[in-house]
Amino acid sequence: MKKDENAGGKWYDQFSKKRTVEKGGKKTEFKPGPKKSFDTPQKVRLETVPFEKDARFVGKSALFDFEKLPEDSVKALENFDSIVQGVCPMNTRQINKLPKDILELSHQLTDQRENRRMGYMNAKEEFSAYLRYFTWWNLVRLTRVFSNLPENAFDLQDGDVCIDLGTGPLTVVTALWLSRPELRNKKLTWYCVDLSPNSMSVGEEIYLSVAAKVRPSDQNAPSNWNIIRIKGEPGVSIKEKAAFISSANMFNELAQKSNLKPDELAKKQFQIFKSYSCERTGYFIAEPGMPTAAHFVSLMRDQMIQDGFHIVSPCPHMEKCPMSGLHARYGGTAKWCNFSFTTEKAPAKLLKLSVAAKLPKDRAVISFVYGRLGFVQNASERADKKTDLSLRIASDGLKLPGYRTGFYACSNMGLVLAVGKDAGAMASGDCIQLNLTKKSENLQKDKKSGAKIVRF
Repeated sequence: MKKDENAGGKWYDQFSKKRTVEKGGKKTEFKPGPKKSFDTPQKVRLETVPFEKDARFVGKSALFDFEKLPEDSVKALENFDSIVQGVCPMNTRQINKLPKDILELSHQLTDQRENRRMGYMNAKEEFSAYLRYFTWWNLVRLTRVFSNLPENAFDLQDGDVCIDLGTGPLTVVTALWLSRPELRNKKLTWYCVDLSPNSMSVGEEIYLSVAAKVRPSDQNAPSNWNIIRIKGEPGVSIKEKAAFISSANMFNELAQKSNLKPDELAKKQFQIFKSYSCERTGYFIAEPGMPTAAHFVSLMRDQMIQDGFHIVSPCPHMEKCPMSGLHARYGGTAKWCNFSFTTEKAPAKLLKLSVAAKLPKDRAVISFVYGRLGFVQNASERADKKTDLSLRIASDGLKLPGYRTGFYACSNMGLVLAVGKDAGAMASGDCIQLNLTKKSENLQKDKKSGAKIVRF
């Protein structure tokens, strides 16, 4: 009987090729030493690296603080579906089909936008899906933005005129009524401009229903603002001059059918805004948080600054936009300015509808800019010292060595990578106030983005 060649050894040794090493002219079998761990020692080493600060943390303010939203408005948002049902009732069959209609419209608004009909807001099923889902989400976004603007953000007085371009179902008007209780007491006239009369008509009924539930604090104030609907596009004749002009989710659709380059389109639209303006006007522009839309918002911001506007929000500076999104959709390195907040405090029924439509949302995203002529920042919000630095966080958290978190942010120094020991408590949109302890020219740079690194 032949002796087993592998006797005395492990059975799987026959499948392993033994490595040899040459030592002193003789070849001997290589025997590996104890396996080294590359995880634990590295983590310990990084954790013990001293954290050299470049700035002292002074404070922060949120861009999307849910607590700033009035309680009566929260309740109205939670039951927005009931308000819409009261204006545009649907039967059981239509309600059951709603998630499918929402998903189909979502494709038209995103990956199939090139094939979308421009008159989709006049189609019954598409408009219903837009109203009961996209308008609801837009209200959630805009009310968060409006309610967190500075106390003196608006300079609106009794008798003032406001204009909302591409108004759709009056989303901006309704959001502003919900967000700013002090404005409910003002006697305002809104010129709402859109190509879809049906959308405006339904939107006015919804706004009036909301205003009937969410009342002005002054009993002597009008029960609602005066709404004047105008069928047309931006540039339609309006004889009165406006103290506030807005547009939301309009320019990304306008660009779809325009042959103009983005900068040319921005200049043209800014001139239209100017034709409606008075000497103390404010411009609010909001678009989806995607590269092309964010780039257009940045171009409109440039036009505002050139024309003497103060950027009220979200920019903490008046310098060139470091997150313009230029060529981002083509793989360019420029980041685009967009902000997001988590949706756990969004209306429960809206979140449930999102899941049913196979469009679950864990965060809401927006790109926007608000500029105003004659705006004076409150003393408490100004950076009075030359060493003070304001950063607006414009990214999700980035995991960095040493168990630390960083965020890309914009500042008057340009793009910044902000790194804090307790930065995990920061969120997109937060405005961070710092006191630099190091000269800006001595700050290190992030190799990936070229952003200056500020540790605090």
